[in-house]
Amino acid sequence: MAKWLYRIASILLVLFSVGHTLGFRKLDPGWGVDALVQSMKTIRFSAQGFPRTYWDFYVGFGLFVSVLLFFSALVCWQLGALDASTLRLLLWLRWSLALCFAVVTFLSWKYFFPAPVVFSVVITLCLVAAAWLAQG
Repeated sequence: MAKWLYRIASILLVLFSVGHTLGFRKLDPGWGVDALVQSMKTIRFSAQGFPRTYWDFYVGFGLFVSVLLFFSALVCWQLGALDASTLRLLLWLRWSLALCFAVVTFLSWKYFFPAPVVFSVVITLCLVAAAWLAQG
């Protein structure tokens, strides 16, 4: 059962990564942040000798998150491919991955909105259950 939960988590993580990548730069005019975003895109400053904007940081960190979500999907897929005895040996990896997504769930709840919260909760539940079941 742990293998299937890791595979489900992997698929959800791919969807989360794609959704995040497609959505994090979208702006709703109803938010009334056009002037703020425009200033984030146009005001340049030097960061360790490189000309940057806050929008550069926003996009860079957003893509950073997308890449890490996709990497997590690959790790989960690989965990789902392991036999039970090998999976049982990876105690720290199993539980640290579950703990990581428990923290992601908290951060999503505290700072974001329903879509990332739902993805985070379901992924965390899959990872905790898989880690628990893999103990044998």
